[in-house]
Amino acid sequence: MDFSFDGLATILSVYGLRILGAIFIFYIGKRVARWLSSLAVKVMQRSQMDETLYKFFSNVIYGVLLVVVVLAALSNLGVETTSFVAMFGAVGLAVGLAFKDTFANIGAGVLLIVFRPFKVGDYVHVGGESGTVEEINLFSVQLKTPDNKLIIMPNGNTVGSTIVNFSAKSTRRVDFVFGVSYEDDLKLVKSTLQEIISEDSRVLADPAPFVAVSELADSSVNFVVRVWVKSEDYWGVHFDTIEKVKLTFDAKGICIPYPQMELRQK
Repeated sequence: MDFSFDGLATILSVYGLRILGAIFIFYIGKRVARWLSSLAVKVMQRSQMDETLYKFFSNVIYGVLLVVVVLAALSNLGVETTSFVAMFGAVGLAVGLAFKDTFANIGAGVLLIVFRPFKVGDYVHVGGESGTVEEINLFSVQLKTPDNKLIIMPNGNTVGSTIVNFSAKSTRRVDFVFGVSYEDDLKLVKSTLQEIISEDSRVLADPAPFVAVSELADSSVNFVVRVWVKSEDYWGVHFDTIEKVKLTFDAKGICIPYPQMELRQK
């Protein structure tokens, strides 16, 4: 290669405009890529998309556009970009295979954020674990158990399992079964249970509470009690009703029998 003044002038005359063009393409293209990613963020914000999701998509859009800009700049320099495209494809394939579990979690995270089977603050049972949802990100779901343990569950496991959302509905039904002795007055037991339920202001009138004999068991006559409450009152009504039934039964002389087995010998 001729490094003399004339040779350098020749090189600049041949490649100078291409270099300037490549720099211009990269500079303008980068600004356009940033503007388009910002525009995409605004559109997704207006559609009330989750913040985690639109930030992820904006980064993906910007990264893809930046790759296109670099390839366009190289092409303007006369560089054959076909080999670069093939190289990027090979690298992408290798990265995809190496991080397939991570990408699976990201895909599952997108599904969780888009379809929203639960949200932060909901109490759920998922993947064999129960707790209050503290965070949903592109990789995992974080649950806080009632005894204040933190459970971090990969999104792939979450999407692939049955999800029970206890907070999805505004009301829940509380079911009880109370056993009394065969010697007790069933009408008194039924009216007592109805009285206990009616005195609790947290119990909803619609749907109406239900009290009935459900089973003539081996050692007891079982009553089923079903009441509807607001979801946030579920456990309070559950524990308070059991306690009040025991105290009221004791006061009225209603017997809650122990399991019994009668053995006869000939």
